[in-house]
Amino acid sequence: MPFPTDDTRDRPWLMRTYAGHSSATESNALYHRNLGKGQTGLSIAFDLPTQTGYDPDAELATGEVGKVGVPVSHIGDMRALFDGIPMEQMNTSMTINAPAMYLLALYLSVAEEHDADFGKLSGTTQNDIVKEYLSRGTYVFPPGPSLRLITDMIAYTVANVPKWNPINVCSYHLQEAGATPVQEVAFALCTAIAVLDSVRDSGQVAQEKFGEVVARISFFVNAGVRFVEEMCKLRAFGRLWDDITRERYGVEDPKQRRFRYGVQVNSLGLTEAQPENNVYRILLEMLAVTMSKDARARAVQLPAWNEALGLPRPWDQQWSLRMQQVLAFESDLLEYDDLFAGSTVVEAKVEQIEQGARAEIDRILEMGGAVAAVESGYLKSALVSSLALRRRRLESGEDVVVGVNKYTETEPNPLVGGSDGGILTVDPAVEESAKQALREWRAGRDPAAVEDALTALRDAAKTDENLVPVSMTCARVGVTVGEWAGVLREVFGEYRPPTGVAGASGGGHEGSLSAVQQRVRALGEQLGRPLKFLVGKPGLDGHSNGAEQIAVRARDAGFEVVYSGIRLTPAQIVAAAVEEDVDVVGLSVLSGSHLSVVPAVLEGLRANGLDDVPVVVGGIIPEADAETLRAAGIARVFTPKDFEITDVLGEIVDAVEAARS
Repeated sequence: MPFPTDDTRDRPWLMRTYAGHSSATESNALYHRNLGKGQTGLSIAFDLPTQTGYDPDAELATGEVGKVGVPVSHIGDMRALFDGIPMEQMNTSMTINAPAMYLLALYLSVAEEHDADFGKLSGTTQNDIVKEYLSRGTYVFPPGPSLRLITDMIAYTVANVPKWNPINVCSYHLQEAGATPVQEVAFALCTAIAVLDSVRDSGQVAQEKFGEVVARISFFVNAGVRFVEEMCKLRAFGRLWDDITRERYGVEDPKQRRFRYGVQVNSLGLTEAQPENNVYRILLEMLAVTMSKDARARAVQLPAWNEALGLPRPWDQQWSLRMQQVLAFESDLLEYDDLFAGSTVVEAKVEQIEQGARAEIDRILEMGGAVAAVESGYLKSALVSSLALRRRRLESGEDVVVGVNKYTETEPNPLVGGSDGGILTVDPAVEESAKQALREWRAGRDPAAVEDALTALRDAAKTDENLVPVSMTCARVGVTVGEWAGVLREVFGEYRPPTGVAGASGGGHEGSLSAVQQRVRALGEQLGRPLKFLVGKPGLDGHSNGAEQIAVRARDAGFEVVYSGIRLTPAQIVAAAVEEDVDVVGLSVLSGSHLSVVPAVLEGLRANGLDDVPVVVGGIIPEADAETLRAAGIARVFTPKDFEITDVLGEIVDAVEAARS
C-alpha cells in the first residue's frame, strides 16, 4: 500500500559520488561543488600510495600520485581536504583499508581542531582487509596484524565515536573478481564473522555492549545489471546477517541486527565500447538496491558513464548524481511499502541464494574461517575460477553485452569527441608538486616529537595495547602515512597472499584454444623448451583480475607463465624477466600510471640486453597514450574492448614471432 501522506514518505538514501584527485586542495574544491549540487554525503577516493601506506616520494608511488584519488600524507593534507566543510554535519565515507586506522586518526585530529563533538561524527572507513587479499589488492600487513588493527578501531570507535562505522565489510570487489551471488554473500559474511570473533576474543568490549559493536558493522555491496537477482541477493544478505548476529553472538535487539549497507554499482561492468550504454546499466543497477523497501540501501554512490575510458570529469559525476535525484524526488518509488513482499518468484530466488550461501559459509568455517581460507588459497582460486567461467560465457556469446559482443555497429559518439576525449587527465606536474610539498612538511615539523611518536607506536605495536591513541599522537605531530605504515611494516612484516592462478580452472576453453596451442607448441619446439610469458603488475594498481585471467588462459594455451602477483617495481619485473629468460613480457595497468611505469620496464629490459623480448600492455589506456607507448617500442596495447582473451594470446604469439624474425 502507498503511504497515506507525504509526511510518511520513506526518506531518500545518502547520495554520494566517489571522488578525489590531484591534491587535497583540488579535491576540496570538487567536494564543495558536489555538495552545492545536492550531494548529501562525501565518499573520498584516496590515491594508491595513500591506500597502500606510501608517501608520494616512495619508489612504488611513481606515476600513481593523485591518479585514482586524492593523496593524503599527513594532517596538513587532511586539513586542506576538509577546509570549510562542517564535519559534525557531514557523513563521510573513506575508501581506505590497510592504513584505515591512520586516516581515521588524521580525520579525528582535524575534527578536534574544528571543535567537533566526536559523538556527532558519522561516516565509514571501508577497512575490510580480507577482500583486499582476494580482489582489490591494497593490503600491506599479514592477516593477523590486519585483524588486530581493525579490532582496535572497532573497540575505540564504539567507545568514543559511537556513530562511526569502523568497518565496511566489502563484497563489492568480490563480485568484480568473479564472485557469484552465493559467493559474494558467503565470503563477505565469513569476513564479518572473522572480525566479530576477533573483537569478542580481544576482551576490549564487554559482552553486554557487544550489540553496539554489531550495530556499527556496515556492508558495502556491488549491484550488477541482473537487477532482479541482485535485489534478491540483498534480501538473502539481510536474512543471513540477522540469523548470524542472533545465533552466534546473542544479539537480541533487532535494530542492532539490522543489515546496513551502502552500494556502488558495478564499475568494472562498464564498457569502453559504446560507453553511452553505461548510463542505462547504471540506472538498472541502482534500481536493484532502491526498489525494494525492505532491502533498500541507505547510501548509494554511482560511477560515471565514462569510467571505462578514464577519470570522469565534474560534469560526468553531476550526471550520475542527477540520476539518483530524479529517481528519489521525481518518481513515486519512496511512497510505497515493499513492492516485492509476497512474490513467490522473489521468495524462491532469495531462498536459493540463502541456502547456497549457508552451505558455503559452513564450508569456510570448517576450514577455520575466512583468514584460513585466504591463507590456503581456497577463496582466491574460487574467484579466479568463477571469473574464468564468466568470461567464457561472454566470449561464447552466451552472456550478451550490448555493444561488446553483440550489436556492435555504432555511430560516432559525440560525448567523447571533444579535445579532452571525454575524460579528466591529471596533470603530470601533480606528482612533483606533492613531493615538494612533502619535503616542506617534513622540514617544518618538530623532529624530536615525530621520533617520540613513532617510537611509542613501535613499542605499542609489540604489545596488545590499542593502537588508535598512539596513532592519534602521530597524527597531531605530523607523522606521514608512509612513516606510520613503515613502522608497522617493521613490526608486523608485509604479506603476499596466494595469487589463485595455480589452483584455478580455466573455464573450459580447450576447443577455442587449439590454434593458439599449436602455435605455442611449435615455437617451443624451435626453442627446445616451453615458451615463457612473464605477466607483471607494475606500480600500485591492485586490480589483478585481468592479469590473472590472462595468466590462466596462457597457461592453458601451453605457455610457461611467470606471475608473482601485484605491486612490483619496474626493476623487479626486469630482474624476473632476466632471471627467468622469458620470451614475452605482459604488463597490466588500470590506474593511469602506464606512461610512467611501462617505459621504465622497457628501458630496463633494453639495458639488460633483452631488446628482442617483446612487451605488451593491457589496461584503461586512452588511444593517444596507446600511440605514445607503441612509438616507444611496445609491441601491442590492449584495452577493455579486447575481451576475447584467446584472440589477445594470438596477438601475443604474433609479437613473439615478429621479434624472433
